[in-house]
Amino acid sequence: MSDTRRTIAREATVSGTGLHTGAAVTATLKPGGAGTGIVFRRTDLPDAGDIPARLEAVSETDRRVVLAQGNASVGTVEHLLAATVGVTIDDLVVEVDGPELPAGDGSALPFLEALQAAGITEQAGAPTIVGVKAPFTMESGGTRYVVAPSDALRVTLTISWPHPVIGRQSGTYDVDPDAFARELAPARTFGFLTEADALRERGLSRGASASNVIVLSDEGVVGTALRWPDEFVRHKAVDLLGDLALLGGRPRVEVIAVKPSHTENVNLARAIERVAELRSPPVMGIQDILGVLPHRYPFLLVDRIVHLEPGKRIVGIKNVTMNEPFFPGHFPGHPVMPGVLIIEAMAQTGGMLLLGQVDDPTGKIVYFMSIDEVKFRKPVIPGDQLRFELEMLKFRGKTCRMKGVAYVDGQTVAEAEMMAAIVDR
Repeated sequence: MSDTRRTIAREATVSGTGLHTGAAVTATLKPGGAGTGIVFRRTDLPDAGDIPARLEAVSETDRRVVLAQGNASVGTVEHLLAATVGVTIDDLVVEVDGPELPAGDGSALPFLEALQAAGITEQAGAPTIVGVKAPFTMESGGTRYVVAPSDALRVTLTISWPHPVIGRQSGTYDVDPDAFARELAPARTFGFLTEADALRERGLSRGASASNVIVLSDEGVVGTALRWPDEFVRHKAVDLLGDLALLGGRPRVEVIAVKPSHTENVNLARAIERVAELRSPPVMGIQDILGVLPHRYPFLLVDRIVHLEPGKRIVGIKNVTMNEPFFPGHFPGHPVMPGVLIIEAMAQTGGMLLLGQVDDPTGKIVYFMSIDEVKFRKPVIPGDQLRFELEMLKFRGKTCRMKGVAYVDGQTVAEAEMMAAIVDR
């Protein structure tokens, strides 16, 4: 596959009914400039900003993925996003005139055909490749994932339903444009008649019909014929690919999934993001951090900022080396980073987020007023890379409350909630 970025050559449209809202909607796919990524734009909300197809924009994962930014949201994005993974699209603008993408026939095929009709073209810039350095596993309830390094994208899925048409199904798929079009894109979503009323009461499946869903009664399929006997597991593979697209780059991993769901797929993508080798520059390097934080050696404990959503979320990195000034005195012969310094580094990362709320951060300083719900899960030792993820829970006046989690290799090592205030230096 090309090492340049890819978008479409011209516009294409997909129209129809939203699977869950029942709204009549049209999605217009447009070329995206190099580095745009995949973004959604609600044309029926004139003041709405773009909604990025990124993990930080996920607002709901119940039976579909909903992305939101500000007052705008767009639902059931996973089938289109799977098609962008299938044909390797890096930059795309999707204009939609309603709250949800059209369902088409319930598969990724309408979106794949639209992308193919628009033509794929290369443009300047290197794509972001998302890979992992070492295998890891993740489990939640009956769902289990194994992720391993790979030079390509391969997914293996196993699903199980106590239904005579489904039962237990498994499949392995190497994801490239030809294989995706042939083996996965036409696989349709499915649902059970016994759940229909309950889903509609929750505001879901209001546009569902035998034309866009494989409908299953207790005995079998209603009103359609299966495209493959294992169409169900193939569609679950489509959903997984669409959810992995939220990493914001080209996934280059092998994933084994048992009983996947949208919620757990998104959690998996977040786990991959935490350990990923991203070929992209930091949002803020050490010189940028020095221009905002007043801390200096040996008490500056943040090396770079890799993600920043002003007023919402920040991700910072601290590389822990044997040369840290605290190791000679903290358990000599068995060096362990002091827990209070892990929390301090987390607080400094949070301070970067809070200072982003003021016009002149160089004239301000952040004081932390309280730290609650502190938990230490694992020791941090030389050679570890700390990843701090902080979310702003509340901001009022010049004070805010944040929740932070520290990770090493995707595993939680510490967490805390913090209250802080901005004051003049």
